[in-house]
Order: sequence, then structure tokens, then C-alpha cells
Amino acid sequence: MQCVAWINEAVSSGARKGKACDIVGISIRTLQNWQVNGNITMDKRSDAMRPAPSNKLTPKERDAILTVCNQSEYANLPPSQIVPILADKGIYIASESSFYRVLHEAEQIQHRGRSKERRTVAKPTSYSADKANQVWTWDISYMPTPVTGQFYYLYMIEDIYSRKIVGAEVYAQESGEDAAVLLECALLNEKSRHSQLVLHSDNGAPMKSLTLRSKMYELNLTSSYSRPRVSNDNPYSEALFRTVKYCPDWPTSGFNGLEEAREWVADFVKWYNDEHRHSQIKFVTPAQRHDGKDEEILEKRVQLYAQKKEENPTRWSGKTRNWDKVGLVSLNPDRAGEAA
Repeated sequence: MQCVAWINEAVSSGARKGKACDIVGISIRTLQNWQVNGNITMDKRSDAMRPAPSNKLTPKERDAILTVCNQSEYANLPPSQIVPILADKGIYIASESSFYRVLHEAEQIQHRGRSKERRTVAKPTSYSADKANQVWTWDISYMPTPVTGQFYYLYMIEDIYSRKIVGAEVYAQESGEDAAVLLECALLNEKSRHSQLVLHSDNGAPMKSLTLRSKMYELNLTSSYSRPRVSNDNPYSEALFRTVKYCPDWPTSGFNGLEEAREWVADFVKWYNDEHRHSQIKFVTPAQRHDGKDEEILEKRVQLYAQKKEENPTRWSGKTRNWDKVGLVSLNPDRAGEAA
């Protein structure tokens, strides 16, 4: 490399290597990187001028790629289809990746054909709750009857922080009007009207009905929706309905009337909220956590376990069971954040 030859010549004439490098416009570190075991290597600087690779496409080959891709026979096909078709005809112009690169540089990489372009649906906004009545989630599920094809519809609203069922009702149909009535009743019972809480749901017709959306606007609620056909975006309601339908008392033969279904749901809600120890909130009941009583209950468990360990330490090889209160609960958290 000419620069190295000039620097070596200057140094042999008595010049300082650092000054010689400054005059050439490089640092001593760069000079050292150029020389490996006494041999001069390639200039690895990002802004260095390098000769064109010997296998670079010629202008004629680039024109040939664009000409072929713009022919009516291939206009609706991607390079992954065009290259094999050409190969079957005994024609090779360039690799598939070269086709893509040339089309990209020519600003011709776009959706080809009449089919709709793939839609990228952003993940729903993540919401978090550190106390009750901040984020609610709701859904509708079928309740069977003895008549084939006839169902009742179970509406349930759940607080994600406490897992308490704050609203539940059974209707003979799915409608935004019924959902709006249930929502307002739940807010009244929780004394949370105009509290700016978040209400998350799927994308069903009742969830996006004009009546319900108007009621939510009137009550100053923030709406949140799952992505189409993605049940993981509404995990709390999915888990709740699984608990409902796998309850031992669930009548597999169906409900004989609307009132019977409503009575069953009322009993289930009372059991779930007041008796059921929920595994995701350290086995306190949803009602206890909703009312802020879980911290005291968990602290008593900590003291009990500490006492029993002190009385008989040989039964514990390590720490006692973790009874720390569950803190922040998130809906659709980022991968790096808290799991739902």
C-alpha cells in the first residue's frame, strides 16, 4: 500500500512515526491494523475506497433482470418463482438474491399481483394495574341447552388485578345493548363511574357495537381490543371461561331455561369471588385481593411458616414458601416485561 511505503520511507529518514501518520491522514492504530506479521493487509475502514468485486453484475445483466421481471409473463411473480422458471428454460441470469437486490435498488420491490397485500397488525397496547378497578377485561361465551343449536350467552367482566368477576349475566342473544347495561351496572357496583379505567375485549360484533362504544365514551372508559383471531390477547377472560366450563357443577346436558342458567352463574360468581383461592394471586380469593386484604393474609402466612421453621428447622432445606404479594399485573405485556 502506497501510504505504508511513504511512512516507512519517512521513518527510515528520521521522522517520527506519529507525525508521518498525521501527514498521511491516518492514526498509528490504523497503520498497525494494516500490518499483520510484517505483511500489508486490506484497508478495513468503513469509508475506504475498494475495487469493485470481480463477480459484480454487469450493467447488461442488471438490465436483463429488470427486463425479465417486467415482462407480462413474470410481472405478478416474485424472484423466488422467476429464477426456477428461467432455469427450467435453460436460462440463468443471476441468483435469486441478486434478483431481489436489483429490484430493490430499482424501487420495484413491492406486492406483486392482484391478491391483497399481507397486513401487519400491531400488538395491542399493554396496560398495567397496581390496584383494583384500573383494567377490566370481558368476553361472551356459549351456555348449552338441551335443544341442539340453541344457546344462552354468558357475559363476564373481570378485573385483571384481583381476578374478581365484577359483572356477569346470561342473555338469550349477543348484543351491544345488553353489554352496555351490564357494564354500567358493574361500574355502579364498584363505584367506578367515570374512573378512566381500561376495558379490553375481543373483536366480536357486540364488543364493537355503536351502542356499547357510545356508552364507553359516555362513561369515559378507554377501549382496548385483541388482534383478530388471537385469543392470547385476552388471556384473563379465556382463563376465566375455562374455569367456568370445567367446574364440576357445570351441567353437561345443558341448561333448561334462562333463569336456571342465571341462578347457576350467580352461584358460581359467589364461589369464585369469595371462596376460590386463585393460584395467580398467591391463593387468596379474588374478593380479598380486590378489597386490599391480601397483604395482611399473606403476611400472617409468612409469620406462620417462619415460626414453624424455627420450631423444626430440619424440615426445611432452604427458604420457606414465598408468600410475597403479587404486585403489578399487565395485560399483553412486552416480551421483556412481566408475563400475564
